Amino acid sequence: MKKPPPLTNDCFALPQGTNWTPVDEALKHLKSASKCLVGTQQLSVLDAIGRVLATNIHAGSSSPPYSNSAVDGYAVKSRDLKKSGLISLAIVPGRAAAGHPYSGEIKEGEALPIYTGAKMPTGADTVVIKEDTVSENNTVNFYGPIKAGSNTRDLGEDVEEDAFILQKGKRVTPGDIALMVSTGVSSITVYSKLKIGIFSTGDEVINSGISPSDGQVFDSNRPLLHSLLVEWGFDVIDFGILRDNRKDIESTLEQASKNVDVIITSGGASAGQEDYMSPILTQNDSLSVWRIAVKPGRPLILAVYNGKPVFGLPGNPVAAGTCAMVFAKPALNVFSGRNWLEPLSFELPANFAKSKKAGRREFLRARVRNGKVDIFKSEGSGRISGLSWAEGFVDLPEHELSVTPGENVKFIPFSSYMD
Repeated sequence: MKKPPPLTNDCFALPQGTNWTPVDEALKHLKSASKCLVGTQQLSVLDAIGRVLATNIHAGSSSPPYSNSAVDGYAVKSRDLKKSGLISLAIVPGRAAAGHPYSGEIKEGEALPIYTGAKMPTGADTVVIKEDTVSENNTVNFYGPIKAGSNTRDLGEDVEEDAFILQKGKRVTPGDIALMVSTGVSSITVYSKLKIGIFSTGDEVINSGISPSDGQVFDSNRPLLHSLLVEWGFDVIDFGILRDNRKDIESTLEQASKNVDVIITSGGASAGQEDYMSPILTQNDSLSVWRIAVKPGRPLILAVYNGKPVFGLPGNPVAAGTCAMVFAKPALNVFSGRNWLEPLSFELPANFAKSKKAGRREFLRARVRNGKVDIFKSEGSGRISGLSWAEGFVDLPEHELSVTPGENVKFIPFSSYMD
């Protein structure tokens, strides 16, 4: 399997002199610096759920593969259906059923019993619905006229052979699998799964299931990131919790860079005395500390370590989750062969009042009830309960504004980050 070349150390660097970077500018720069990091492999369509298409897909055959009946009834010639009033046709022996085509030919004045999904017999081009007929003495009676082609499905009516059906970079859905199977596609080329290594840092964080000592907290960031990444279709290697020890962090970065495509860390991204991520990555000349004008979510580290991109997320849980969705997910899409993510948003009336100063874009935890948007009671980035309560973000622009109840706001569902 051929692998693409690694990223360069300076690919994430922002322009010199940048202070607080607007969110859109940061995303634009991140998009320009991101590229696919994985190779390709061949898979059965039946095993392709959630995988990313590495080529455009064309139909291997038409769908339907033959003209067939859409109802139970009688297969007839349309030339027998033109007159108004009562029409009587002779019922020929036999039938056409799904999987059991009729081998003969229908002639003028004849009608053949046919069932839903059955191949249209030679000579017939229309089906009369059974409920509209009365049959007796080997004759079927009904009223005309009836339009030619009624109650039938034409060959290739849905998809024609060799038609373009799915685009490179699309994540395969159950509907996509049904479409490919129905059009004769059995094997496809997909991108290999992106492998992402994660770890948390901090002397205060512990795993769940352990009784905390004084000053310790459970590590919720790593499980949050792990769950998001798995839901997004990536393979995850968990390197656990690292203490605030430079050698341990360096050793884990070295190990991770040899086994994964991307590294995502939580905590240690600030400039404090016990925050080691920045100095470790600085010595590699690969560090970009992005001071993004966003709430919650600063600082955000972007770096390259041994050719592998590193996202250093904030230690506050809400900030870590927000940065993972807003900044990491679009880039991870590109790294994995997908298209850059532009999350869907909706304009909906606010069920809250809010004032903000100019200077920072804000992502408020929110959900929709009765067609209106509510926001979580607290904006604190340590309020983890808001992550469970919320179903999306209210996205407020950088400029100063006041939101009043009933005024439209931009709502981004968390499901928009699934693509």
